Amino acid sequence: LLDTGLNAAHPLLAPATDTDHIQSVIPSWRATDHQGHGTEMAGVSLYYDLKQALISNSPLNITHEIESVKILPPTGENPPELYGAITAQAVARAEIANPTAKRVVCMAVTAPAHNTRDGSPTSWSAAIDNITSGAEEDDEKRLFVISAGNVQPNEFYSSPYPEANRLHSVESPGQSWNAITVGAYADNSRIENPIFHGFTPLAQAGELSPYSATSRTWNKRWPIKPEVLFNGGNVGANGTDYDVHPDLSLLTTNYQPLTKLFSTICATSAATAQAAHFCAQLLNEYPDIWPETIRALMIHSARWTQEMKAQFCTDDSKSKGRRDLLRTCGYGIPNLARAIQCMNNSVNMVIQGELQPFDKNSMHEMHLHTLPWPKEVLSSLGETPVTLKLTLSYFIEPGPGEVGWKDKYRYPSCGLRFDVINSNETKEDFQKRINVKMRGDNKKDKGDGTSGSDRWYLGSNNRDVGSIHSDFCELSAVELSECNLIAVYPVVGWWRERDYLKRYDKSVRYSLVVSLSTPRTDVDLYTPIITQITPAIEIPIPTRPPV
Repeated sequence: LLDTGLNAAHPLLAPATDTDHIQSVIPSWRATDHQGHGTEMAGVSLYYDLKQALISNSPLNITHEIESVKILPPTGENPPELYGAITAQAVARAEIANPTAKRVVCMAVTAPAHNTRDGSPTSWSAAIDNITSGAEEDDEKRLFVISAGNVQPNEFYSSPYPEANRLHSVESPGQSWNAITVGAYADNSRIENPIFHGFTPLAQAGELSPYSATSRTWNKRWPIKPEVLFNGGNVGANGTDYDVHPDLSLLTTNYQPLTKLFSTICATSAATAQAAHFCAQLLNEYPDIWPETIRALMIHSARWTQEMKAQFCTDDSKSKGRRDLLRTCGYGIPNLARAIQCMNNSVNMVIQGELQPFDKNSMHEMHLHTLPWPKEVLSSLGETPVTLKLTLSYFIEPGPGEVGWKDKYRYPSCGLRFDVINSNETKEDFQKRINVKMRGDNKKDKGDGTSGSDRWYLGSNNRDVGSIHSDFCELSAVELSECNLIAVYPVVGWWRERDYLKRYDKSVRYSLVVSLSTPRTDVDLYTPIITQITPAIEIPIPTRPPV
């Protein structure tokens, strides 16, 4: 946690903390929590839903530790020009104190006064892209979750909900390409305290939280932010006033436990703490996967609620309703079970790869993945609908010296894209369409067949921004049986455009998550896929005889 500090003596936090890992970026500030926000974040990031944990009869298994580095001074404010440096120093302190830990960095601190309104990078968001990509170190990658920033209740006096959310831009450093920027949805929809008689929740359960900032006002060339939504509570309204209410917030730990054990937290802070818990659960399940893969699995598992679609996607077109939905709610609410489990009728496949996108003057490498499609099973299902979903995640390095930061091709080191063979293409057609070098002398020869771009729900104009790209299409099973080739290929970035910096021969890692699912529960997609994969797994041979 990078926040106001942590009072780790709280009885609900002490078992999951180590005093050596509770620090301050400036030692004279002391590491304890002077304001309460850091300790409130800890309660949610440790327990996810503390209220449910307390009333449940089931045993509670805590699998992660809470670290804290205080980044906010007890008095005054940090100089804006030092926000990035302070963040980098805080991460370094945590890593030095506990060098072997696999960690998720959680920061629900924003700077709305030092923002860009169009979605272009800020110096702080670029610093986070540097930290996450390891650009100035040995390419050590890091996983960051940060808050999108909050709509304040007084904003509803001038703009009604959810118009105020549309107008309130995601706050710095939420423009970071590599970090997961977290917004909020409303889950709490009842006010039980009689003191607040006459107040009702502003949003219905399942809708966008009234607190959640969005990227609706951004230029469409900048990343989708927030990418995901977690529970951020609700705002109470009585027709005249708008206010924060404990009944519409999340229960958490209080920073002065001798006075009061519990407090409440809401808005995108609460949502970001839940997102950190989600990532920690994924890391516990798969401790060796990359940060890029954690991000991919989280976003791949996300879905919009029907309430969100009704709010923002009344015009169901790629250029209007779907774009508005994406720019407001990101990819929706993640689901942990969906992220870590396969079922017979819903299968996830994860590919971790690395390619060199450029040589000095041109594109260099692309990858073509042949997937273990259950072709016979799919063909036998005929017109049964099957959903194919892809998510591609990688980390960019920001352009040095703020050169070209207003250009989406000069800010990132490189970009990657995915494409899927269409059912009316051969492998050769597909390669010609996506790779000019495969076209021989006739550079206009894109092969026979068509791209099938209309298959995708969001489409390339919506998804091909930032450094994570996710989309899905619903096809008949027989049509999808022919779509088993996926290309991952580069697009231009400053590694190539600024060749005098001699970074054009660097490689970029990526994670590709592919899923097949069908609503039919009597269909087994998992077994034929795993049967094809298992024979390819090498069995290690002992180098010496057993004793």
